[in-house]
Amino acid sequence: MDESAPQKGTVTQRAIERITAMIGEGRLEPGQRLPTERDLAAQLGISRSSMREAIRALTVMGVLEARHGSGIYVTQLEAGDLLETFGVVADLSRGPRLVELLEIRRILESTATALAAARISADELAEVEKHLAAMNATDDPEEILAHDLAFHRAIGAAAGNETMAAILEGLSSRTFRARVWRGYQEEGAFERTRREHAAIHRALVARDPEAARAAAAAHVGEVEEWLRSQLKP
Repeated sequence: MDESAPQKGTVTQRAIERITAMIGEGRLEPGQRLPTERDLAAQLGISRSSMREAIRALTVMGVLEARHGSGIYVTQLEAGDLLETFGVVADLSRGPRLVELLEIRRILESTATALAAARISADELAEVEKHLAAMNATDDPEEILAHDLAFHRAIGAAAGNETMAAILEGLSSRTFRARVWRGYQEEGAFERTRREHAAIHRALVARDPEAARAAAAAHVGEVEEWLRSQLKP
């Protein structure tokens, strides 16, 4: 066996890089149909099997999509689609890795909340308030969880940065949030987190970016501290 020959995974990775480069350089536009698998493989000097694997991987990543009977197309390359698989990382992470993800979320969520305070419209604020009121009206963890997710999603949307909102959506693991809310219920901590949400809301109403940043950072910081306490032997 020739050990200098590239392994199949390496060839597939090269095919992925070549296709993404074509998209990045504008030779393939969002919504455009790709050449046939055979033609594209010949054009890039790559075997059809490696090309097939590359297309499959890029489809999973949300870069390409297969249309039955029509061929393979570049997606619209929306941030939410491209980062959809990011949520799997949050769902599968445990222990110290989950703490690391929360640190990232604290940085991004505080920034998004500060941006939202400067940019939020009356309709967007009303959406935030709807979910805040719903959280305050129940002690059912499942209902609180649903409105908690929607509360933060509405703030992320109001920030006006779709990529940041998509990353935060990926970091907002429903599985992990459910665990936190169950823990809060057992510890009687609902009132504390309600106060934290109210502080975020007040900063949004006041259109005070720095107060919003601090309130959001404190809120996620409390979750971080709760998780660290759960990890102690």
